[in-house]
Amino acid sequence: MTTITRLQRTAAAAAALALPASMAFFAPQAQAQAPAEPFGPACASVPKEGAGSLEGMAKDPVATAASNNPELSTLVSAVQKAGLVDTLNNAENITVFAPTNAAFEKIPQADLNALLNDKEELTKVLTYHVVGEKLTTQQLEDGTYKTLQGTDLTVKGSGSNFTVNDSSKIVCGNVPTANATVNLVDTVLMPTS
Repeated sequence: MTTITRLQRTAAAAAALALPASMAFFAPQAQAQAPAEPFGPACASVPKEGAGSLEGMAKDPVATAASNNPELSTLVSAVQKAGLVDTLNNAENITVFAPTNAAFEKIPQADLNALLNDKEELTKVLTYHVVGEKLTTQQLEDGTYKTLQGTDLTVKGSGSNFTVNDSSKIVCGNVPTANATVNLVDTVLMPTS
């Protein structure tokens, strides 16, 4: 009887030792797959509460979420003019490189007005800002991705410093919405064809 009890205790002790070891094995994988937090200097200007906050935006599809963020009002107006609200809201698992109001201000006013009044060209430019998959922060470090417009954009960087097409910086990245990951950029991206 005592031999059986000793064997049971030994087995229990071995199992108790093995469990933390196996948990330690799985922990790095779980940590590697955990979503990164939003990053970048412009994240500080996102409202702290309400529909336009990071928490509020996570509940809405991307075009709706953007409409609640005051930093994206020019983009939202452009998306409405191009008739892309439903397209973006109904898409699944996309990444949007969203130009801030400051990004649109870099375009001379006459050129911006011409773009906003040319639906075909505007649609081309806006769909160039959308990649048909959710990109992780790790994928932003060095990658080339096909946009909904049909041509590629490239992203490079590390930590919280990322550049799109060598010209546009991500100023607030990894912002979740119900159907997309949003990266706010400081320059409007222009497709090459």
